Amino acid sequence: MDLTRGTENEQAALWNGSAGRAWVAAQEMLDQMYKPFEDLLADMICAGSGRRVLDVGCGTGATTLALARRLGAKGHCIGADVSAPMIAAAQARAEREGSTASFVRADLQIHAFEPASFEAIMSRFGVMFFDDPVLAFANLRRAASDGAELHCIVWRSAADNPFMTTAERAAAPLLPNLPARRPGEPGQFSFADRQRVSSILEASGWAGIDIRPLDVECTMPEKELVGYFARLGPVGRILQEADQRTRTQVIETVRAAFAPYVHGTEVRYTAACWMICARAPSASAVSKEAAHE
Repeated sequence: MDLTRGTENEQAALWNGSAGRAWVAAQEMLDQMYKPFEDLLADMICAGSGRRVLDVGCGTGATTLALARRLGAKGHCIGADVSAPMIAAAQARAEREGSTASFVRADLQIHAFEPASFEAIMSRFGVMFFDDPVLAFANLRRAASDGAELHCIVWRSAADNPFMTTAERAAAPLLPNLPARRPGEPGQFSFADRQRVSSILEASGWAGIDIRPLDVECTMPEKELVGYFARLGPVGRILQEADQRTRTQVIETVRAAFAPYVHGTEVRYTAACWMICARAPSASAVSKEAAHE
């Protein structure tokens, strides 16, 4: 299945181009590094009553496939993402393991899911990239049945996550064209402001909103570190086009900046996130609330 309509915005172009291909190439390492989040989401969904589940911004499919394995024949998991290369990788993984999970390439701001077709919606780092988050979460609310659960994990601020900005801070003097992050714009840290996130969910029709800090220790093999920052993120995207001299200089400088996180053969850091939970209120509950206003 393809996009509902053309979405030639910056994020769609990014994830259908270099960023999407880089994530596919790094899939195995990223899945291992982010497995604690995968497990948290699967535990939360399995503890509820939802059996028809949508994975928002599923990427290469790790969380969708993990939950499908947990639910087995009693559940159905659909992963959706705007990135064609990542969805293709997810579909290939599902076919290899004979999974019941299915995948759709879609702009979740506008994709016409069957109304009230999901009992649970989850996302691991997939909801921070919407151009119009209220539009997106309102569309997800329409796709959710009454009482459906919403569970999303997003990054807190760049200041709370120094590991995630180490590469660009170290490389900035060497890469004058490195784009600066702008607060609130679609991207990794766009959901850093808890009050803003709560307002987005309220405006798009969700209730029972609970947003709590979540700090998770993550690891990766030290041998993967250079490949990680040289392929992913703002620095990785620029290095793909850089000349060899610049590339070598940046890699040496950035690798040195990561020294505090390297412990022998392992890289360790704390991922500072929000765990976002909400529910889709029933139509009767919405009517009662409106009557009391």
